[in-house]
Amino acid sequence: MDQFLAFGIVGLSTAAVYAVIGSGLVLTHTTTGIFNFAHGAAGMMAAFSYWQLTTGWGVPVPVALAIVLLVLAPLSGLLVERALRAVQGLGDAEKLVMTVALLSGLIATARWIWDPMRARTLPTFFADAEPIRLGAATVTWHQALTMLVAIAVAVALRVLLFNTRTGAEMRATVDDRALAGLTGADPVRANRVAWILGIELAAVGGILIAPTVSLDASTLSLLIVSAYTAAIFGRLRSLPMTFLGAIVVGLMESYLTGYLPQNEYLPGLRLAAPALLLFAALLLFPHGRLRGRDRKLSPVPTPSRSGALFFAAVIVILGLIVATTLGESDLIAYGPMFAFGVIALSFVPLSGYAGQISLCQLSMAGIGAIAYGQLAPDGELWGLFAAVAISALAGTVIAIPALRLSGVYLALGTAAFAVVLDRWIFTLPSFDIAGVEISFFDQGSVEIFGPNLFGLRLDTAAGITVFAAVCLAVATLGVAALRRGRFGRRLIALRDSEAAYATLGGNLLRAKVAVFALSAGLAGLGGALFGMQMGSVTPEQFNFVAGLPIFLVAVFAGLGALGNGLFVGVALYGPMLAIPVLFPSTENLIHVLPALAGIAFGGGVVSHGAVARIREGFEAAIRNRVTLVLMVAVPAALWLVRLAGVIDGWMFFWGSFLAVFAIRIWANNREQRADAGEPDVPVEWWGVKRPWRPEDKEVLDHAITSGRQ
Repeated sequence: MDQFLAFGIVGLSTAAVYAVIGSGLVLTHTTTGIFNFAHGAAGMMAAFSYWQLTTGWGVPVPVALAIVLLVLAPLSGLLVERALRAVQGLGDAEKLVMTVALLSGLIATARWIWDPMRARTLPTFFADAEPIRLGAATVTWHQALTMLVAIAVAVALRVLLFNTRTGAEMRATVDDRALAGLTGADPVRANRVAWILGIELAAVGGILIAPTVSLDASTLSLLIVSAYTAAIFGRLRSLPMTFLGAIVVGLMESYLTGYLPQNEYLPGLRLAAPALLLFAALLLFPHGRLRGRDRKLSPVPTPSRSGALFFAAVIVILGLIVATTLGESDLIAYGPMFAFGVIALSFVPLSGYAGQISLCQLSMAGIGAIAYGQLAPDGELWGLFAAVAISALAGTVIAIPALRLSGVYLALGTAAFAVVLDRWIFTLPSFDIAGVEISFFDQGSVEIFGPNLFGLRLDTAAGITVFAAVCLAVATLGVAALRRGRFGRRLIALRDSEAAYATLGGNLLRAKVAVFALSAGLAGLGGALFGMQMGSVTPEQFNFVAGLPIFLVAVFAGLGALGNGLFVGVALYGPMLAIPVLFPSTENLIHVLPALAGIAFGGGVVSHGAVARIREGFEAAIRNRVTLVLMVAVPAALWLVRLAGVIDGWMFFWGSFLAVFAIRIWANNREQRADAGEPDVPVEWWGVKRPWRPEDKEVLDHAITSGRQ
């Protein structure tokens, strides 16, 4: 009984932190309509700032607390409110992208400022004071302070929301923003107060929990999963239910720590328990009805057969160029661009066509890598198809519960699934089921070899790179055919309005299962290809945080664009790797770029995606056969010169790059002159010669029409 009481006290103190953080999350969501995925990262930054002031610079604790909680946290709240104001009236996707970008960017920034290889700890408050004794159990003053803070927060929020004008404005803004403005309330001020208080509560929670866990950017940021669970208990609206959910989560974690059987299979279950509970809460608690048409949907163009074939050929040629111009070590570094291109391409049918948000595509890639590595130890080709099938099966596991979820709830569900894989499934040792041995990473790494293509063994980085490029090209053609086909049109209808799709006789379950399975299969293929390129893979390469940059760059590229895969692969394994090699001082800055790309898209800086913008810039050159041939012929000629050893790789790259863009500029200028209507022969009018004007065409057309009459 004494042990039960002791673990209960620990659980209640942890629950108090989750309640504080979760209440801030609910406050911002109910007031602004934005679910802040970066809420935990804000608490993480506050904890690191507090450590820097106290341990790093020797600032007294009271002064450090005042700086963090009264200066830095409110300023951060104002900055976040200002950044997210642009997406206030947009759809769920844009809001989600902005907050996920903030999450990824804050983690990257923290690792930039505070070296992740250095261990850091924070002392508890009143560490030297005698603990409070409750019978055989003891309560530290830090635990008591944490629970008192949670009670104070609950009382203060109650008073604020129901006994002040500001609270009335905040509640009115939730009910009807426009009507609240007509009655004299200030929705902008209500949002600003909500964000300041929300970030303030995240900072308080981060400082309180940091002494009990590792001071690590990812660890602290993902503690928010437990607060997510508490917020979902309150259905993102009720603060009392949020506190109740926090108590459930805190006690569950504590009692699992104390009473979970000690064996090699269950330690990860305690770490994954909040994510499992979050997934269960999402499925059990009722949420919004089927969504109708989003307020802002980007068009999804239908690719032509000739255009898709040409683009696929470009991918294969690029693979050949990369394989023949880079050395073995460089290919290991840059070659995975095609494998990651396949993973990124999996977002196109799922998010671009069907409008389903997923944050676990890299986890699906990890399943594919594991399946291929375990089933095909000698690179058997059938193992690749088996890896795709197993990944697709994992996709259906998400799809069936996803029928109840949409928007931010679906994003939360897929994030919870990814965290469960990270913290538990991928860490399991091998085990037997009905005499069949099941093995994941087996608490280490998985070796993966190149495929055996009908007796031809691809065991070099160059061969695997070309094979991955061919796979990306074939997958791109398949996605293009899907968009032109009947099922692709059904997915577009599903994206436009789930309610209308179901009303007109569409089978939501069948459509979601099919598209989730297809997308997961593509991601699994990419994971297997990535494993071949690297030679061995570890769980850390497929964790939730590692998948965020892929999602953000894919969104920036344009989720409905056929060139999404190649763009993401080249962006992540091209300049982002090459620039730090040339300029080492930019290494940390490069890791922040995916977050900046997500913020640029969410803020409307890049409309319809970067791929569409690039295509628009090259349309004039593509329409003209001469310039199209030149854009292919010049790099091909430089490639042959490079193979002959006359020039090096950098001269080939920059020569091709400058030549293609020079041809593009020339083609655009030529088309603009043609559109301006400046013929070689000037117009003669009453003996005076002058250039042709656009108005002359109207005069000529009118004269021709009059003559016919």
